Amino acid sequence: MTVLIKEEDLIQSIADGIQFISYYHPVDYIRHLARAYEREESPAARDAMAQILTNSRMCAEGKRPLCQDTGIVNVFLKVGMDVRFDTRRSLQELCDEGVRQGYTNPDNPLRASVLDDPLFARRNTRDNTPCILHVELVPGNTVDVQIASKGGGSENKTKFVMLNPSDSLVDWVLKTVPTMGAGWCPPGMLGIGVGGTAEKAMLMAKQSLMEDIDMYELLARGPQNKLEELRIELYEKVNALGIGAQGLGGLTTVLDVKINTFPTHAASKPVAMIPNCAATRHAHFVLDGSGPARLDPPAMSEWPDVHWAPDYNKSKQVNLDTLTREEVASWKPGQTLLLSGKMLTGRDAAHKRIQDMLAKGEKLPVDFTNRVIYYVGPVDPVRDEVVGPAGPTTATRMDKFTEMMLAQTGLISMIGKSERGPVAIEAIKKHKSAYLMAVGGAAYLVSKAIREAKVLAFEDLGMEAIYEFDVKDMPVTVAVDAEGTSVHTTGPKEWQARIGKIPVATA
Repeated sequence: MTVLIKEEDLIQSIADGIQFISYYHPVDYIRHLARAYEREESPAARDAMAQILTNSRMCAEGKRPLCQDTGIVNVFLKVGMDVRFDTRRSLQELCDEGVRQGYTNPDNPLRASVLDDPLFARRNTRDNTPCILHVELVPGNTVDVQIASKGGGSENKTKFVMLNPSDSLVDWVLKTVPTMGAGWCPPGMLGIGVGGTAEKAMLMAKQSLMEDIDMYELLARGPQNKLEELRIELYEKVNALGIGAQGLGGLTTVLDVKINTFPTHAASKPVAMIPNCAATRHAHFVLDGSGPARLDPPAMSEWPDVHWAPDYNKSKQVNLDTLTREEVASWKPGQTLLLSGKMLTGRDAAHKRIQDMLAKGEKLPVDFTNRVIYYVGPVDPVRDEVVGPAGPTTATRMDKFTEMMLAQTGLISMIGKSERGPVAIEAIKKHKSAYLMAVGGAAYLVSKAIREAKVLAFEDLGMEAIYEFDVKDMPVTVAVDAEGTSVHTTGPKEWQARIGKIPVATA
C-alpha cells in the first residue's frame, strides 16, 4: 500500500529531532558513563566525568545544548519504495529546511558552524545548512530516519587507512588512537568500518555510531561471534592505553567499540575509524504517514546522583584581573584552578586576523597585556542568560599562533580543551606561560561561571568574535606549565603503566 509522507511532517520531525538531541544524551550513554564514573580511580578523570554528567543533567532540565559545538547534521534516510512524498522539493531541500528550523528555534537557538565555502571565503551560512544527507531505497512503506549532530572536535579525528589484507586491524587501532589526542573528548565510542571501498568504509564507521552503546551487556553475556570477540578485544586494549577522560589519564577512554563490515576487493582492506565524543547526539524515528515523529525524553531518574561543584579546598582561586607572569609561572602540572575576573576569547578566525594585522603593523583592537584567552565559540544566550553554553574548543588548532600571541601581544595564558602540540609547548616554555584545560562536554556547566559577556572586536565573525567574559570560579586544570610539562603526556603514561599491573576492567 502506498503511503503519503507530507513534506511538513519530515521537516518538523527533523527540526524536533535536532532540538531533542541538542540537550538529551541517549540513555545508553548516560548509563555507561555513570558506570565508568563509579569505577574510575584517576582523580582528574573522575572529576572530568563528574562535570560531564552534571552538565548532562543540567541540559536535560534546562533544554540547552550539551556542547557549544552543536555540530554538522548527518541525516540517514531509508525510504520505502511504496512511499510517496507530498512535495515538489528535493529530499536535500526538505532536510535542510528541517535543519534550518531546528537550529534557529528561538527557545533554544543552536550555534551555526557550517561554512558555505571550505577553501576560500569560508562564510557562515548562519543556519547550519546544508546537512549531509544519505538516502537508501528499501522495500516497505515507511521512512526510517536517523539524525546525528557531529561536532568538529571528534569529526576532525577521523582516520582512514588502506591496510594490506594480512595486516592486523587491532595493531592499527592501537597505533592510531594515541595519535588522535584528546580533541575528540573521551570517554566516547569508536565507530569502525571495514571493507567495501574507501567511501563505504567511512559511511559504515559513521553509521555504527548511531547504534546503542551495549558493551556492558555484551561483557555480561559474553561474545557470540568473532566480531563481538574483536569488539571486546579492542575495547579492553584501547582502555589499557590509559588515555582516560579528556586525555588526562584513567581507566576509561572508550565506552564501546562498534564495527561494521562489507565485502571488499581481494587486494584491499579499507578501514575507517571515527570517534564519537562526550556529546553523543543522535536520534532514530520512523515516519508512516500518520504525522510527525514523537521522541520521548529520558526519565530524570536515569541520571546518576552526581552534582559537580567547585572544591575550594583542593583548587586554587585565581584573580584574573591582578594576574601576573610570576603567578602563572608558579602553577604546577595537574593543579586545578578556579578562575575569577575578566578573560578574552578567540578562535581560529580571530587569531588569523590578529596575525594579519600584526604583519601589516596595524594596532590591535584589544589589549592582550597580562590577559588570558579562552578558545571558545559560544552559543547565543536566551532569556536571562549572559551567554549560552560556552565550552572549550580544541586548542591544537591554535598551536601555530601561540608563539606570535605570547611574543607580540602580551598574552600570558590560554584556555582550551585537549593537549597542545610540540610547537605550542615550546612557545609556552620559552615565554614561561601556561596552558589551562577546561572540560570538553561540560559547556552548559561552564557557562554558569560566566557573569558578563560582551563583544570587543571582530563582531562580523559571529561566534568567532573576540568576547570579554567576566567569570566567577570557572574550573580549569593546568595542562602545560611554564616548564613545558604536559599532563596529557604524563597522565596517560602513568595510567597505562598502572593498568598494565592490574586486571583489565570489564565494564
